[in-house]
Amino acid sequence: MKPFRKHVALAVDGGGIRGTMVARALAVVEAELGKPCSDLFHLSAGTSTGSIISAAIAARIPAARMHELYVRLGGTIFKKSWRTIWPLAVFKYPNEPLTAALRDTLGELTMGDLPPFNVVITIRDVKENRTLFVKTGKDEYTDMKLWYAVLCSSSVPTYFPVVDDRYVDGGVGAYTNPVYLAAWEAAYRLGWDQKETTLISIGTGRVPAVPKSARPGRMNPLQWVRPLVDTFLSDSSDQQVRLVRQFFPELDFRRFQVDLDPPIEMDDPRGIPALTQWGEKLGQMILNDQMDAEAMQLPTWLTVPTP
Repeated sequence: MKPFRKHVALAVDGGGIRGTMVARALAVVEAELGKPCSDLFHLSAGTSTGSIISAAIAARIPAARMHELYVRLGGTIFKKSWRTIWPLAVFKYPNEPLTAALRDTLGELTMGDLPPFNVVITIRDVKENRTLFVKTGKDEYTDMKLWYAVLCSSSVPTYFPVVDDRYVDGGVGAYTNPVYLAAWEAAYRLGWDQKETTLISIGTGRVPAVPKSARPGRMNPLQWVRPLVDTFLSDSSDQQVRLVRQFFPELDFRRFQVDLDPPIEMDDPRGIPALTQWGEKLGQMILNDQMDAEAMQLPTWLTVPTP
């Protein structure tokens, strides 16, 4: 792996139970480099499951421990009930198990307790129709509990209840991949020189927009819902990567992603064994600098001019 520069930042996408894969990949990296993520990275940005991983790093929890928690608690948090089969329910899963897991793991740490480590967590405020960037060093969030910020960021609409009747998953909008936020935070708030900064971006798996066996020309409106949502999330994520490449060309920027085929649903704990195997592969990709060629390829109209 190419050595990191002086400053190192991490950005982790949203993706529910697929965070298992990222936690395992980071455990592979920790084992190889002989350092915990809290020493490898100086800034972490996360959305949804990415906020769980970013917060755990800030709390100095080893990646192997994160992976163990995903494996042990996945079936509890995404436990099937009558809600999962009744389409008119307000949400599929109660958030009490997720809340308990976050509080047990992160304790009562506040955002103000985290410096010198830097964290950015995205939350969508549906009442004000805007995205909140909860971060260290910002006075209005100093007393916010870390577990609460993560709970809000992870509350995917229809999957979990809306927190305090206003806060939902930070990926509702443009920030399912928070990598541009991480680049902006590093450059403009922390003042890191691009030439001295490495930014690692990790995805939670790209899924096929339409199954290979499907015949799109014969799909009804309900059958189009999932492909349209997946396409929106995938394109939004790749767009954030291209924005970083366009506006921060001197960064040592590395994006890592895998193609999950067959796909693994974000709330299906039965996929944990496969996700662990994917995490092993993703960890080796990070160590060998095998970056996501599809997302890293700039369209010709976005190509940075050669000096």
